[in-house]
Amino acid sequence: MKLQLFAVFLGSTLRLAVPLIFAATGEVVSEMAGVLNMSIEGMMLTAAFAGALGSWATGDPLLGLLCGVAAVLPVALLQGFLSVTLRANQVVTGLGINILVLGGTTLAYREIFGERSRDLIPGFPLWNPPLLGRIPVFGGAVFHQVWLVYLALALAAVTALVLRYTAIGLLVRGAGADPRSVDKAGLSVASVRYGGVLFAGLMAALGGIYLSIGDIDTFTEGMTNGAGYLAIAAVIFGNWRVGRAFGACLLFGAATALQFQLPDMGVQLPTALLIMMPYLLALLAVAGLVGRQTAPAALTLPYRRTG
Repeated sequence: MKLQLFAVFLGSTLRLAVPLIFAATGEVVSEMAGVLNMSIEGMMLTAAFAGALGSWATGDPLLGLLCGVAAVLPVALLQGFLSVTLRANQVVTGLGINILVLGGTTLAYREIFGERSRDLIPGFPLWNPPLLGRIPVFGGAVFHQVWLVYLALALAAVTALVLRYTAIGLLVRGAGADPRSVDKAGLSVASVRYGGVLFAGLMAALGGIYLSIGDIDTFTEGMTNGAGYLAIAAVIFGNWRVGRAFGACLLFGAATALQFQLPDMGVQLPTALLIMMPYLLALLAVAGLVGRQTAPAALTLPYRRTG
């Protein structure tokens, strides 16, 4: 019985960490390129709403996924334009976009969906991998997930390898650490930073889509509930490394899963304490109490060519 509960806990941890893994992976690339993409929360919420709307309107969650990705593209371009081209304050612009998206999606949801029930939104079915799904006890509890879960794991691994071992990764790191050297090499710092923001937008879109049509098959107002900010905290927690940020996302997912698992294990703790655990961990990360963090040297600093 205890082993089965542990397997369920692992499965819940993975399921709850997936939107953070998507968003944090993209945010690492954006910040390594020098752009603090605070609008990651708004991008996730945009995709969650557009994905749910597209799936509801067409009856096909895959088309909903495409709608979610397409809806985030202008948001990411806006963030890139404000941060890179206009050199506006990245924190202020990101927060402004988040507030705009929250109001816009709330209004659109109330106008379009009203009081309609959640069963009107088709979602992705669960899937058992051929070998992993057959593992006794753990197979069904841990690996019986939608395919987006495995896409998140694959994209995180590929992104980590690209950043560390390829010329693209070197270019991204250079744009965030020493943009002048990138410029002197004849490459465009602005293009690299735009690319980082767009990649972060794509990953945030997948995270938001997972929330609405990959996990609970519905949309609720403000359903991201701070997931984008937790992803940013995971990047800091992970010291701007994809692998460490991935571990931080799992930690946040485990903290959330404990809200549901501890009562089943006979452990009674105040509900408010359980709810605040992921955010408490995030606060410790941002405050630098979990180790020394070294951000990219040019993070949040606009780059101006001096000729």
